[in-house]
Amino acid sequence: MTRLSAMLRDRRGAAAVEMVMVMPLLLIIMFGATELGRFFWSEHRLVKAVRDASIYASRQQIDNFDCTNSTISSAVTTATRNLIKTGELSGGTEQLPNWDDGGASIALTLTCVTSAGGTTLSGIYTANQGKVPVINITATLPYNSIMHGFGLDSALTMRAKQEAAVMGV
Repeated sequence: MTRLSAMLRDRRGAAAVEMVMVMPLLLIIMFGATELGRFFWSEHRLVKAVRDASIYASRQQIDNFDCTNSTISSAVTTATRNLIKTGELSGGTEQLPNWDDGGASIALTLTCVTSAGGTTLSGIYTANQGKVPVINITATLPYNSIMHGFGLDSALTMRAKQEAAVMGV
């Protein structure tokens, strides 16, 4: 009985037991904060890449955009897509992973608008029947979690959208 009483009053090792009990919660908070920060960083890079690509595309020659068919030249389309993926007009390495997965996509669409009042525009827009080409870029990319090595895959998808009026060079 005295041994049991002495063992119950003994405080040696109490800190180790408390640490073992608290450690899983601390690890979850630490890895969760890291994962959340990485997600926001990746999404920021995607939004910035789409914004930069829309600025690039809007500064191309007005002849690369056809308002009669709502088409964009293949050279501008290819360079814009590559700019989103790699940050360069051709070649380069991918800024974010998962571009080759089935869920990743980059869509470029062209809409043509007239001025408010229906008047025909002149100047550089005469080639497009007085309409202003507006390029819309949408990028969708599955998020690559750093926890997928532990079997904790996420089903998060990052999306970015930007539109810009084509102003030519």
